[in-house]
Amino acid sequence: MKKHWIAICFANFFVASLMGLLLRWMYVSPIEGVNFQFLMHGHSHVAMLGWVYMMLYFLIVYNFVPKEAQQKRIYNRLFWITEVAVIGMMLDFPAQGYAFVSILFSTLHIFCSYYFARLIWKDAKPATFPEKRMLRTALLFMVFSTFGVWCLGPAVGLLGKSSAFYQICIQYFLHFQFNGWFLFAVLALFFKQIKLKIEEKKFRLFYSLFVIATILTLALPVSWFLPNPIFYWLNVVGVVLQLVATILFIQNTRSQLQVFFGTLSSLEKTVYGFALFSLVLKIGIQLVVLVPELAQMSHQIRNFVIGYIHLTMLGIITGFLFGFTLQHQFLNAKNAFHKWGIQVFLIGFVATEILLFLQGLYLYFDMGVLPYYYLSLFIGSVPLATGILMITGNLLWQKNTKSHKLHELLMKN
Repeated sequence: MKKHWIAICFANFFVASLMGLLLRWMYVSPIEGVNFQFLMHGHSHVAMLGWVYMMLYFLIVYNFVPKEAQQKRIYNRLFWITEVAVIGMMLDFPAQGYAFVSILFSTLHIFCSYYFARLIWKDAKPATFPEKRMLRTALLFMVFSTFGVWCLGPAVGLLGKSSAFYQICIQYFLHFQFNGWFLFAVLALFFKQIKLKIEEKKFRLFYSLFVIATILTLALPVSWFLPNPIFYWLNVVGVVLQLVATILFIQNTRSQLQVFFGTLSSLEKTVYGFALFSLVLKIGIQLVVLVPELAQMSHQIRNFVIGYIHLTMLGIITGFLFGFTLQHQFLNAKNAFHKWGIQVFLIGFVATEILLFLQGLYLYFDMGVLPYYYLSLFIGSVPLATGILMITGNLLWQKNTKSHKLHELLMKN
């Protein structure tokens, strides 16, 4: 059953990567009959809710729910109902954008996530206080993030899609999904992997600073639509607190991290190192954006926005997810398809991030567009989809092979 879940998650990721590749190609040569905005909505929803959410669903159940509770049929049923919601969004968003059917499936996914949060809150048995606190906070952020979605309807009805309220609702949802639910969940899983040992008092300080920072840094996207000095200073406090929390965490866990990395294979070291480096880079970017002029430019130059989102989504979150799947041997570091698939994916990620941020700098300094930028960005994106295809194809092939062997065995008996 768990192997089926993993294969489905990677299949969702592959579809999201194909949508992303098509979006990049449309800058090179527009495709008649394909609506760019609709396709972008499909890409973002499948990547967030089909890849990251579903992988976190699987890994949280596997790591924190006792074996006997995992056997409850509700977990399997809820997984497949949630996947139906993902497939519905996968098909309808590119076709119609935000319409009745796509909104219906999005709503189904939200209610599934509420039920998942309730199940995990009740059944999960984290081994340590830090794991429990981070996991429950992740679930709370997941629920809180959806308040932004529920406000979208009233925002459109009262003020319209161009209103500041509508845009802030979207940013609220995205901020607490990425920086709340996703990040706290992968850190809860990471703490379990490294068998984190830290004094409760020190952890509480790190935790409190990190939560406060997560809430306060919402002020940056709010300031894009409601220019007011108070939002700038709230973001400054949030970023500084985040930096302090990170430094405290590193100081208190350095020796444990060294021991942990010493037990890993070379590929596991690569993906975990990639995730941690991306996290440090994200914090560094947030520090740079404290310069008021750069804070506004970070929103106005779309290349920076996409680069930052992908840094969080593909660098940090996906990096950690790859590490977890390798450690639990759901992906095999010795399997050529898995090994090269991950490495090819990382090559594409690095190439596209360099291009996105470099083009952003060109625009910031009024230097125009990089030569062959859109074609280069498309070519650089091919390894992203190729790497995921290698992994997904091999997982599906293994599943079908095992199913075929089991069928033959049953027939012989």
